[in-house]
Amino acid sequence: MSLKVNNLSGGYGQLTVLRDISFTVPNGTLTALVGLNGSGKSTTINHIIGLLNPKQGTITLNDCLLTQQPIAYKAQIAYIPEQPVVYEELTLKEHLSLTMATYHLDEKIAWEQADKLLKIFRLEDKLNWFPTHFSKGMRQKVMIVMAFITDAKLFIIDEPFLGLDVIAVNDLLTLIDERKKQGVAFLLTTHVLHTIEKHADQFVYLKDGQVAAQGKMVDFTSLVPELTVGEG
Repeated sequence: MSLKVNNLSGGYGQLTVLRDISFTVPNGTLTALVGLNGSGKSTTINHIIGLLNPKQGTITLNDCLLTQQPIAYKAQIAYIPEQPVVYEELTLKEHLSLTMATYHLDEKIAWEQADKLLKIFRLEDKLNWFPTHFSKGMRQKVMIVMAFITDAKLFIIDEPFLGLDVIAVNDLLTLIDERKKQGVAFLLTTHVLHTIEKHADQFVYLKDGQVAAQGKMVDFTSLVPELTVGEG
């Protein structure tokens, strides 16, 4: 049971960006999706979360085919984008309530989880704040809290470390490790591989819209000699 991307080709309109991409993200693991700018990472993510339709190939999550069971498929995903997406007219508390309603969560259990996460990321006294008062790093933390109150089976996290302080980075990695132990799968893109090299189980290296290499994270340097860890 896992995310399976099989022979995926796709892009934007008539432009084909991805060509015959295949990889698997097993449950209970973290897969690092790496590549230089323009390699196809964002396009891959946009296909996996259902924003783009494949020109060819299939995407399944725990036996749910995206094109045939889109609601059941997407209900299993929590997505944290590189640029935080918040509603300026909603308070932090209202953002969390909206997430709970969208995922049909038990509010009592969800708020207990939210309270823990808010304390971890030092947001517990900001429930009535509007996003206009949040820095980029705080907005990123809001997105993390919203994602981790869910029971998602797959977390897709796009460049999560760019706006976070060192303490928040460590807190996020701890949360990822805890969820991995519960069988949750993670697909994460980053340009700072040294931050996750001890937490990632495998990698997929994209180059020019194709999978140029993939394997265990410990083998990254030998399999991708053109990049050193930290430049991905």
